[in-house]
Amino acid sequence: MWPLTVPPPPPLLLLLLCSGLAGQTLFQSPEEGWQLYTSAQAPDGKCICTAVIPAQSTCSRDGRSRELRQLMEKVQNVSQSMEVLELRTYRDLQYVRSMETLMRSLDARLRAADGSLSAKSFQELKDRMTELLPLSSVLEQYKADTRTIVRLREEVRNLSGSLAAIQEEMGAYGYEDLQQRVMALEARLHACAQKLGCGKLTGVSNPITIRAMGSRFGSWMTDTMAPSADSRVWYMDGYYKGRRVLEFRTLGDFIKGQNFIQHLLPQPWAGTGHVVYNGSLFYNKYQSNVVVKYHFRSRSVLVQRSLPGAGYNNTFPYSWGGFSDMDFMVDESGLWAVYTTNQNAGNIVVSRLDPHTLEVMRSWDTGYPKRSAGEAFMICGVLYVTNSHLAGAKVYFAYFTNTSSYEYTDVPFHNQYSHISMLDYNPRERALYTWNNGHQVLYNVTLFHVISTAGDP
Repeated sequence: MWPLTVPPPPPLLLLLLCSGLAGQTLFQSPEEGWQLYTSAQAPDGKCICTAVIPAQSTCSRDGRSRELRQLMEKVQNVSQSMEVLELRTYRDLQYVRSMETLMRSLDARLRAADGSLSAKSFQELKDRMTELLPLSSVLEQYKADTRTIVRLREEVRNLSGSLAAIQEEMGAYGYEDLQQRVMALEARLHACAQKLGCGKLTGVSNPITIRAMGSRFGSWMTDTMAPSADSRVWYMDGYYKGRRVLEFRTLGDFIKGQNFIQHLLPQPWAGTGHVVYNGSLFYNKYQSNVVVKYHFRSRSVLVQRSLPGAGYNNTFPYSWGGFSDMDFMVDESGLWAVYTTNQNAGNIVVSRLDPHTLEVMRSWDTGYPKRSAGEAFMICGVLYVTNSHLAGAKVYFAYFTNTSSYEYTDVPFHNQYSHISMLDYNPRERALYTWNNGHQVLYNVTLFHVISTAGDP
């Protein structure tokens, strides 16, 4: 299972499925030092996590563990053989008992005879005795089976002693103990999304097509701040002058196209960079650099504000155009706006917005030209930019707002329908929502993060 090497082998990677729980430490022993790597939610709602088991003396016991497993398999085979034999001897015993009854009957008839048997009676007795002839071989087989069972029981007794000795030498049933710990880890990771928090993007899953609906361009989303019981989906078809927003009760209703209500925005939108955050829709007002906050429950605009100097009306769109000058995003830390200005020479600007007033709290110039970007999304305060909206696109650039630094990345993903016009990260579900050529698509993301346990320095 684990190769023995000198020096000790690297940690074993163990993939676990968990649906989301938090714990203070994985194990209480201070020398254990388990490490975790996070992944986002799977299509069935489970969180995919990776555990790294420390390379300790466990691997040095690999030979004994293998021997133990082989012996346990042998015991299992012996036990199965004994079950077959016991079944056969039970069947033979039933046959012997029936023959015994027949013999008693014959004996009684002979005793009751008057000393002279007719030819007919004699032939009848002869036929009965002929029926008893197979009994001798059955009895011999029964005796042989009995001897075999005795021998097998002795072998099992010897094997049990060997197993006990190996387990004692390994110390506290090492192999089984490791299995139990893995099971305990799997059980305690069912809220890994909340426990592990943020991480660096290392992978994007294959696309999951939810539905094919609407035109080539549009956006769809869920509320990133809603409780888990709230699974409403909002749908906005088109990239300019639209006012109709469909609200579906659940994702299942969205897939089936049923159970929805309609919101008619008082002001039309531009682009596809909308986001739903804490019960409100944030979008760019058509032919302006105004951000609008529309509250769904009250069906009213709560606040609207201009982004100073922000380009609009296809001045600084993404590479696919579509009035995508302003893109609003939500990650684990809050509400963001991605845009550019003439002062920034067309490079992407990231601004943190106050969700109540829409005021800019802080801005960063990423240095990446917006017209060269296919799409962008925020995860854990990091802006990730794709190099294209067409087939062959990949996550190419990352800007870290916490350090005001950047790096070029190479995280490929499958652009199944070859034209992405909306790409947004949902921190509640740890998934990318995508509008791809009239298809509503999800991607899971894999985030890299290490949690130090009690044994780490």
